[in-house]
Amino acid sequence: MDLNLKPAETFRGNFSAQNSEAAIRRFPFPFPDDLYMYSVNMEPHERGGPTAAYDAIFDLDEHYLGECADRAQVLADDPKRCQVMPHLIDAEWDTLELLMESLATDYPAQFTLTRNGDAWHWINRPLALDQRFTFGDAASLPCPPFEYITRQVQGDFTLQDQRDNDLFIEGGMVTSQADWSLNFDAGMSFRQWHGPVPLAHEAGVFDRALAYLLRLQLGKPVRRLNWTLTVNPRLDTSPENYPKWGPDRTTVTPENVGHKLCLRVELQTLTRLPRSNGILFGIRCYLIRLEELVRVEKWARRLHRVLRDLHPDLAAYKGMPRYRPIIVDYLAAFDDGAPTSPGTGPD
Repeated sequence: MDLNLKPAETFRGNFSAQNSEAAIRRFPFPFPDDLYMYSVNMEPHERGGPTAAYDAIFDLDEHYLGECADRAQVLADDPKRCQVMPHLIDAEWDTLELLMESLATDYPAQFTLTRNGDAWHWINRPLALDQRFTFGDAASLPCPPFEYITRQVQGDFTLQDQRDNDLFIEGGMVTSQADWSLNFDAGMSFRQWHGPVPLAHEAGVFDRALAYLLRLQLGKPVRRLNWTLTVNPRLDTSPENYPKWGPDRTTVTPENVGHKLCLRVELQTLTRLPRSNGILFGIRCYLIRLEELVRVEKWARRLHRVLRDLHPDLAAYKGMPRYRPIIVDYLAAFDDGAPTSPGTGPD
């Protein structure tokens, strides 16, 4: 696959990031129906899906340079956004191998991996990186292996250690999260980590999800979508930086809602790792302004209906109680009442 990379855009400050027509059409729209209720909604993670966002094992797109630059800025300001507990060193090398192999396979014009035993040579052309290192020897890299490779991939990653019939989040690179903190959640069990989600616990969603993930097989990754709403195309909406982005919620008006409000979708992937037997949880974040999304008529109709009829507890959890009526009124103008076709892909 080819990457038509834009020059680095900003996901803070003047928020210059915007989606081309191609990026809009490849967006992983998360709603297969006109009504939404939180669910596990997992499926095999294979190449191919409703849009081009599913064509690679780890999706990269036109925003690659801007997102890597934003990650570097977050880490410079707060190095704790990347941390891995020492006992997960095998999982670090598992992650590096998986990501390098996947990128070199799916984007050969941009990435090259050459191996001669433990002597590896990695080339990342977009970031002008040319690194020779010894696989298994962390001293041969400029930073720990998990940090080294996840600095070069869009989206966040966490490492789950499996023991005692549970999963524990004990490592991660988290710089584009939707209002949760790696530093706070590190060491938590699966149910503790998902504690804030309303309604799903009572429905047994997380009990079923945990049982499923504990049986996740090597070579058979799975994926699901999650979503929320964000004011401005801001990647870093962390609790640590709430004073920077929280006040944005008071700036949404009927006049600017289409430009300021973004649907934020996470394409989440879960992959069993071979040496450590841990799970790599990828959280690939996509942002699309409402004024961009409504160019796809099916998505405009469906998003209006989903948000209009959303359970109040879920609306609060998704971060929009204050401006929900403004969003629904804006989207109503694009809903002519026509039926929407099945699935999440554009017509």
